[in-house]
Amino acid sequence: MQLNFSQQMKMSQQMKLAPRMIQSMEILQLPVMALQERIDQELAENVALEMKENESDISDTEAEVEAEKAREDVETEKHEREELSMESDREFERLVEMSSEWPDDNLGSGSKVSSNRMDEMGDRQHDAMANMLARPQSLTDSLLEQFGFFNVPPEIGEFGDFLIQNLDKDGRLQGSLEETIMLFGKPITEEDATTTLGLIQMLDPPGVGARDVKECLLLQIKPETPYRDALITLISGHLEDLAQNRIPIIQKKTGLDIETIKAATEELAHLDPYPGRGYTDETSQNVTPDVEITRDDSGKYKVRLLDEWTPSLKISPYYLKQLRNDPDAQTKEYIKKKIDSAKWLIESIEQRNNTLRRVSQAIVDHQRDFFEDGPEAIAPLKMQQIADVVGVHVTTVSRAVDDKWVQTPRGLFPLKRFFGGGTQTSDGDEVAWDIIRMKLKEIVDNEDKSNPLSDDALVEELKKHGYNLARRTVTKYRKNMDIPSSRQRREY
Repeated sequence: MQLNFSQQMKMSQQMKLAPRMIQSMEILQLPVMALQERIDQELAENVALEMKENESDISDTEAEVEAEKAREDVETEKHEREELSMESDREFERLVEMSSEWPDDNLGSGSKVSSNRMDEMGDRQHDAMANMLARPQSLTDSLLEQFGFFNVPPEIGEFGDFLIQNLDKDGRLQGSLEETIMLFGKPITEEDATTTLGLIQMLDPPGVGARDVKECLLLQIKPETPYRDALITLISGHLEDLAQNRIPIIQKKTGLDIETIKAATEELAHLDPYPGRGYTDETSQNVTPDVEITRDDSGKYKVRLLDEWTPSLKISPYYLKQLRNDPDAQTKEYIKKKIDSAKWLIESIEQRNNTLRRVSQAIVDHQRDFFEDGPEAIAPLKMQQIADVVGVHVTTVSRAVDDKWVQTPRGLFPLKRFFGGGTQTSDGDEVAWDIIRMKLKEIVDNEDKSNPLSDDALVEELKKHGYNLARRTVTKYRKNMDIPSSRQRREY
């Protein structure tokens, strides 16, 4: 019975800490722009949470005194207070593996936002909107605008609008023209429908309104296009042979000489089988780095968090005073709940920043050669190695680097870019897979294209550089790198 009672007590303590621990993990995983959105949401929902107006808020003696008095007035269990004031990293690490067992944190139901709070949030949202890229014109908008310049009868104009709005993201007609007429649901002759489609196929970008890849490519061929007749022949009946680089077969079937086929194929490469993909219905998302790496005068690489987007937070002095005034039990419980929620968020953000800074610095210290000499000097690195250095659970490292980007002297990279396995060279040195992939690309780029290397030959070439790999490994990396087979790489 005693053992069961102890287990129940331990479980009870863990259940009390679970919401805080879950919030800490969620905050840790957020990239900087998502963190800003989360803070905006919390500011809107929690009346006890405020933004610091200026530097004086950071060391406001009066607020500290009020906070201390309020803490003295809040009656809580001694054991619970000790648990809630534990060192945050220790608490997080002790419970991180249990995260999936606990329900989401339901702390802090929504509350109305004050007019001052609304003004503050409105100003910040206005600033963010002012820095956003203008919404680019979509393919549909562009085609509707162009089609509007045609002087056509109402029925053709209406069907043309319908056709345009039924093109897919590649700019192609979804289904046959007959199916589209049926979907239109209004009287229109097949002749008028064909005329309408022809008008749409005259619009920019060239190739739009096609029903398949062949028609899309043929629409882009103009009377002045070089090797026009050969191109039409290749597109009409030999796209699959071209994809497999079966030049001798095409020569035999068409009677075209190899030089003409090669020249026509070069022209074909300038055509776009997906003309609609140059447009988008969504604003492009700029990557915002969370971390910046700089080199100081002594040559050491230092990590700095880029947290200008996230405001500093504080607990509202007004609600601390309200708590001191000994309100009724219901009001007191409400204020305590909001203050605790605000405190948890502030501590979670501080823990996130501290963990991200330490993890990033450990990564930078391990990958110094990368920053000194470039990507070809990247070292094998596992998340467990960083976890051991920082003294946290490997899951914490995974959450810390997830969806985070780092600005470095060598460019912008995702933090996950610096992790990866490796193998040993014939000399026993550790080498990252990234380096082997770069070497593989170098070998393929420099091969004799009239007699390209098979995968077996690539294995032998890599072995000359000290990399002993199985053929299946080389084949896997070649395919992952979108390097065609030796037959497809051959030039005639």
